[in-house]
Amino acid sequence: MLPKLHVIICSTRPGRVGPSVARWFSEFSSRHGKFDVELVDLADFNLPIYDEPLHPAQQKYEHAHTKAWSKSVAAADAYVFVTPEYNYSPPPSLVNALDYVYREWNYKPCGFVSYGGVSGGLRSVQAAKLQMTTLKMMPMMEGVMIPMVASLIDDADTFQSNDLIDKSGVTLLDELLRWTLGLKAMRESIGG
Repeated sequence: MLPKLHVIICSTRPGRVGPSVARWFSEFSSRHGKFDVELVDLADFNLPIYDEPLHPAQQKYEHAHTKAWSKSVAAADAYVFVTPEYNYSPPPSLVNALDYVYREWNYKPCGFVSYGGVSGGLRSVQAAKLQMTTLKMMPMMEGVMIPMVASLIDDADTFQSNDLIDKSGVTLLDELLRWTLGLKAMRESIGG
């Protein structure tokens, strides 16, 4: 059985380009052939600003939206966050979604497909990696960075990749697989 990879669309704002990029990366990951890939859209969960009364490490969730998000996060062995950059930072929707659960993230690897203007979202990824490590996740050094993303989306709202982006995608997925297999064995050995 292939490990489960969730490709997560992190932006929830109207007019976002994240779904175009994420659809491409989800299909790209499926063709890679080493993961069972699922495309997950944060917008589908409609998470308000964190509203659970107890700390997420307790996993005593009261709200249906939290329970649904917890189930989704727990189902994956690895994650790729498809994220823009907002003011040198990750979008608030990503920060909030990460904070909603805790144990569900533990000892799992993650990678990033970032996009934006000239920086390609790199500053967003650097800031997000700090938060990931406090959730006991292993962020990959490898990643896919897409500068000037609007120039790569056609009139049909389809992201048009190129050789450099594709090569980065293969490198990310290959490394993510190594960590996924290693951390899954570790989770199994500690009963997680």
